[in-house]
Amino acid sequence: MLGAWALRWGLPARRAPNGARPQPARVPLCGRRLGNLAGCSLAAAGPQPQLDKFGGVTVHLAQLHTPDSLDQVTFQRWLQESVKQWRAEGRIAVWLHIPILQSKFIATAALQGFTFHHAESDSSTLTLWLGEGHSRLPGYATHQLGVAGAALDVDTGKVLVVQDKNKTTNAWKFPGGLSDPGEDIGNTAVREVFEETGIKSEFKSLLSIRQQHRHPGPFGLSDMYIICRLQPSSFNISFCQQECLRCEWMDLEELAKTKDTTPITSSVAKLLLYGYREGFDKIDITMREFPAVYTGLFYKLYHRELPDTYKNMTEF
Repeated sequence: MLGAWALRWGLPARRAPNGARPQPARVPLCGRRLGNLAGCSLAAAGPQPQLDKFGGVTVHLAQLHTPDSLDQVTFQRWLQESVKQWRAEGRIAVWLHIPILQSKFIATAALQGFTFHHAESDSSTLTLWLGEGHSRLPGYATHQLGVAGAALDVDTGKVLVVQDKNKTTNAWKFPGGLSDPGEDIGNTAVREVFEETGIKSEFKSLLSIRQQHRHPGPFGLSDMYIICRLQPSSFNISFCQQECLRCEWMDLEELAKTKDTTPITSSVAKLLLYGYREGFDKIDITMREFPAVYTGLFYKLYHRELPDTYKNMTEF
């Protein structure tokens, strides 16, 4: 079967030999550079449109060797003619990356039907759907991911908690923060706990997931907040005084009963206390790593631990 994005874009597939995965049908790529269009004043070493595996065209204006030589009239003429040719060639969509210092071309592209897809610190990305019907291009990120770590010392029954320095209410909570792009959940928890408290730890499991929408904190985006169980490997606190007002090892039962905490921390403390007393297998959502369909890449799957009789039914 086709990859997820190919299916989403509705691309045709061709059967690969020897049972290999079928690939989206390809068409010849337009070789026109900005500098090769009649009337263009650009050097021939302008950006080369690139065809992606879904049949879309990508253009990076940052590839221009002499960006000052591109005027808006020339760009408009090139873009208009190129879009016309890409439609004739059966392209699916155009991805246009414009550096911030060339933002004057955004309005020109908008007049050709391009719309914003997303923006980063130094560039914006515009898209134009060329296929039939409504656009099936994937949207940009819509969620913010926060991760906290509940570092529990199983020998003493104490858990690491902090109070944020810049909050109006001094409530106890688990240390945590936002996950970096490309960072695994467990690694975020371990990193954030160390940065805030100086405590080293190891990821053990997921404990809970909070979901909320349209809150002002994540700029109105949907927000996911995950709390992980960690096993500490150091115990001397050296907390970040820019972020934390207080930090201490607190008895887990005390944290589960105190009113000086957030609702989510109180709920997870009770969950953690249950696992501490009755066995973590009753609360843990553990992780296994598998090879992805893309060579050399892997993914992580989180679920409750299976009994060996079920785990070994299929050889992975």
